[in-house]
Amino acid sequence: MNFISEILHLSVALITILNPIAAASIMISMISAISPAIVKNLAFKATFTVVIASFITLFSGELIFRFFSINVLSLKVIGGVILMMIAINMAYGQGSKSRHTQAEQDEAQEKDDISIVPLGIPILFGPGVIATIIVLNNNLNAKYSQIESYFMLSISIILSSVVVFFTLRYASSIHRFLGITGMKILTRIMGLIVGAIAAQFLVSGIKGLWG
Repeated sequence: MNFISEILHLSVALITILNPIAAASIMISMISAISPAIVKNLAFKATFTVVIASFITLFSGELIFRFFSINVLSLKVIGGVILMMIAINMAYGQGSKSRHTQAEQDEAQEKDDISIVPLGIPILFGPGVIATIIVLNNNLNAKYSQIESYFMLSISIILSSVVVFFTLRYASSIHRFLGITGMKILTRIMGLIVGAIAAQFLVSGIKGLWG
């Protein structure tokens, strides 16, 4: 039961930071022809990109930071700052500037396939997700074995990716049902959750470095 509650907690955190609702809205604005086949293909490829990037981060991210002698506590602080910036933008109902630039969005308008770049990376999978996966894995290692930590985070990545896929797959229906106001309300609520996660990262990181 403890494993299940932990996995649910991790999944909610990842879904919130991935923010598939905002990504779905951006995807609709980027494609000129909205057909079920095109949207399904984009959703699958973008989700697959997120899955691959997430697992690469999970299994090699911390090693890379160790290679550059970067303390995980320092990562918690900078990750908290990045997530707080994302949370503030979400709370005000704005797109996160830390995920993608206007130049990237303009370039995407000229591309036939936006699923991998910029939809998969960096709109869905950005620096905030990278920091979150590494920090969550580090936190789990303090309570569980490394194998258990990898297992729980792997399941959480898969669950959150499934939510991302179905959100993108039915982006048009969700957009019609919620409308612009509904989408912004959901984004603001998710922004509060991201802000709370960011605050935890910041406090934990600063406290660890201070001590």
